[in-house]
Amino acid sequence: MNPPTTMAAEGLPRRRFTVAELEEMTAAGILREDERIELIGGEIVPMSPKGDHHEMVKTALNVYWARKLPNDLLFTTETTFRLSADTYLEPDFVFYPKASGLSGLNGNTAVLVVEISDSSLGYDLGRKAVLYAGFGIAELWVIDAVRLHTHIHREPTQEGYRAIVDLPPRRRVVPAAAPALGVVLAELELG
Repeated sequence: MNPPTTMAAEGLPRRRFTVAELEEMTAAGILREDERIELIGGEIVPMSPKGDHHEMVKTALNVYWARKLPNDLLFTTETTFRLSADTYLEPDFVFYPKASGLSGLNGNTAVLVVEISDSSLGYDLGRKAVLYAGFGIAELWVIDAVRLHTHIHREPTQEGYRAIVDLPPRRRVVPAAAPALGVVLAELELG
């Protein structure tokens, strides 16, 4: 079991929370349902506000992927992706097998996780990518919403991803486990 505290950067102990406790705090009204936070190793981490570029790319991909989705897959957006008792992240998209359903979604069943970044690009490429790799997420895309570059992460290890490729907006980006979802970001209708 994890210790009841974590250590802040300045060395002071902080209380560790669980996903269940955060869900109880939301039900009690302590946290708002729409509050943008993630839980990483028991620490509540505020998320960056979404910018216009982020929302335009997310909307365009949502429409595109809804039309291309293979029959055996589902996806959800901005879900509370529970990775352990004390860690959840809120990716922009997570794809998973229809057979396992949302209730069976975990690090082993996620086919593709997509983070769209504008102000949080460094965090998503750094700390967050290491977290996803540590939980065994087979493929992570971090999309730079401003430049439309896609950073594809594959081959997860506990320390991070072994294979990382940066593709420009005019290159087709294809998920290893779901080729039907391939996309050229420069060809999306960004509103």
